[in-house]
Amino acid sequence: MPNNVVVLGTQWGDEGKGKIADLLTSTADIVVRSQGGNNAGHTLVVGDKKVVVRLVPSGILHSSSLCLIGSGVVVSPDALFGEIEELKASGITDAEQRIKISAGSSLLLPVHVAIDKASELKRGKNAIGTTGRGIGPCYEDKVARRGLRIGDLYDMEVFKEKLAALLEYRNFALKNYYGAPEVSYDEILSQVMAVRDRLLAMVADVSAILTEARANNKKVLFEGAQGTFLDIDYGTYPFVTSSNTVAGGCCTGSGAGPRHIEYVLGICKAYTTRVGGGPFPTELFDDIGEGIRARGAEFGAVTGRPRRVGWYDAVAMRRAVAINSLSGLALMKIDVLDGMDELKICTKYQLADGTISDLPPLAAYEYAKVTPIYETMPGWSESTVGITKFEDLPVNAQNYIRRLEELATIPVAIISTGPERDQTIMLNDPMA
Repeated sequence: MPNNVVVLGTQWGDEGKGKIADLLTSTADIVVRSQGGNNAGHTLVVGDKKVVVRLVPSGILHSSSLCLIGSGVVVSPDALFGEIEELKASGITDAEQRIKISAGSSLLLPVHVAIDKASELKRGKNAIGTTGRGIGPCYEDKVARRGLRIGDLYDMEVFKEKLAALLEYRNFALKNYYGAPEVSYDEILSQVMAVRDRLLAMVADVSAILTEARANNKKVLFEGAQGTFLDIDYGTYPFVTSSNTVAGGCCTGSGAGPRHIEYVLGICKAYTTRVGGGPFPTELFDDIGEGIRARGAEFGAVTGRPRRVGWYDAVAMRRAVAINSLSGLALMKIDVLDGMDELKICTKYQLADGTISDLPPLAAYEYAKVTPIYETMPGWSESTVGITKFEDLPVNAQNYIRRLEELATIPVAIISTGPERDQTIMLNDPMA
């Protein structure tokens, strides 16, 4: 019986991780975020309540869950406390007390937002399509060892010196390279001082908590953000996020040991979507794609941007299975395909040189040149919305799901038949 389960996206993000994380956290003692920042948005639907969490782990909806933010996360105080206020307005009044943050988490400041936006403008037609929330520049400062961390708030004299040095560097670039307004040292310091005590009250040794939880057989859910092909190392670089979104990132970003992970659940849609720039071999530009986008409400939870839509990509999934060592899949939005005459599955790529490949290239410039090779399966006219037993699905829907299993070489553990928590077919509960 797994006690330590990773839930992560296997495509380009927005796979529906929020619903599955929320579903599984009902039995989890601890829920952990280990990478990303407030650029990740998980929409949770419970009854008539719709809650979007960004920095805060999805376990916050369950009063028994402790929510941890690991050192791999970049934390915007404005975003964090704004989200806590939203949660309070939704009736979750104890959110601040149930969230613990690693002292090693990076502080995301207004100067990072300014750099992010200026950088995207500078790129012009080559813009990556970031959310403009400063995530990338904050990770850049972290890796360059000039960034500020939550733990730096314990010694304000050191903090002030480091902040001054950071702004000297970043403001020089804003003014002289980007031609953008500089950011005020006094304003940032004032903003940080206003929340310093609240932030420090939330600091905890996340790694130690996870070690103790393992010793006491506690159930821990590691909640990934974004998706496999947005990983900084394994995604379609440079059209990626700034952190490791694959399963290994859950360990490095939280302080949990690799052998502590017992089950890795990959989340994927029954089709594929992507936000922002970058290669997307199965993208649809016709009425079929528009129909899937409309029925699936494919608009970003954080940004509201329309998502690019395409057929299911089994070639990309093979890579996701391998690099994440996936145990099983959660297949989302099967109901969005209701009423379609036929469905296509990309099973191979034809590369630019004409060769046929079962795996995607690692270089983005090569990825953009591949031609998808499809197989076609019959669709179904019946509604799958709200079905909770596999055998009650239309036969063609069952066949489609079984074919996806064959191509991925791992079983489908969960099938989502609608946005509500109870609109789910649970074939194998990873947390049971």
